[in-house]
Amino acid sequence: MAHRKFRIYRGDNERGDLLTYETEVKEGMVVLDVIHKIQSEQANDLAVRWNCKAGKCGSCSMEINGKPKLSCMTRMNEYGPEETITITPMKTFPIMKDLVTDVSWNYKQNKRITPVKLAAESKTAKGYVMYQEDVDRVQEFRKCIECYLCQNVCHILRDHDKKDEFVGPRYMIRVASLEMHPLDTEDRLSEIKNEYGSGMCNITRCCTDVCPEHINITDNAIIPMKERVIDRFYDPITILARKIFGKRKKKFPPLKR
Repeated sequence: MAHRKFRIYRGDNERGDLLTYETEVKEGMVVLDVIHKIQSEQANDLAVRWNCKAGKCGSCSMEINGKPKLSCMTRMNEYGPEETITITPMKTFPIMKDLVTDVSWNYKQNKRITPVKLAAESKTAKGYVMYQEDVDRVQEFRKCIECYLCQNVCHILRDHDKKDEFVGPRYMIRVASLEMHPLDTEDRLSEIKNEYGSGMCNITRCCTDVCPEHINITDNAIIPMKERVIDRFYDPITILARKIFGKRKKKFPPLKR
């Protein structure tokens, strides 16, 4: 057992402060365990959101020593024995109470995205063969647990508050999963450019770095979407080819691991 010091944000979106707590930490504990211990023994009204405690629901997202993380997957032995651990809510979203933020803005972005539109022949034809590469593309994005850590760390949303112009990394993944589906026939490129704000991302890869599911958000989703927008609206050769030969089949670069 080791005696450890913690600074935890207490308050709401209007006002709050970092309060200091000290407690004993046992071997093998994660940060969420410590929060529950403090909640049980010292601060019964401490608000924290969590569910599965297995890193698969995305509920317990917060900032630990300034870094966006899942508290249930952050082990205490990652920090030095004398280090004071500061726990705060996600900065990008309004604080409801203590460590709980209002992430409802994200659900509104999801509703804005045009859903899948399957090719007419795919609805009736049997035995359609989907290549493994096509499966891998879509399946990677389906690993998302909607922890919103990527949304939280995105400087367009976090520092510049451009929520009215950019849907964020999580929903660029959503768009990519639809655009890369081999049977989808919907054309979303105008929306990606004008409504979802693909041009605002300057590819810092901070979203990829914090993803607990290790989804290559930047290289496999955002960059291919940006490239398709450039080809459609800014590349004179591609524009001319479309006028001569018409719409071509969607093509994407190889997946990056």
